[in-house]
Amino acid sequence: MKSLRLFLLLSATGLCTACTTVKPWDRGHLADYTMRPSRDPVTDSISEHVWFTREAFAGGRGVGGGGCGCN
Repeated sequence: MKSLRLFLLLSATGLCTACTTVKPWDRGHLADYTMRPSRDPVTDSISEHVWFTREAFAGGRGVGGGGCGCN
């Protein structure tokens, strides 16, 4: 009974995956500007500032300070 449950669990997990191949004519949609995670420079700079502040770096990528958040 235990091996049957394991088999059913693994089968259900295998059926629920979202892997697919992309057709060559659909790749243009995925390469669109709106699909890029770095399309907004303000959000990128804020995210980098927060990351460098939390990691306690001093002067990384133009961000001054040492992790206290008082840049």
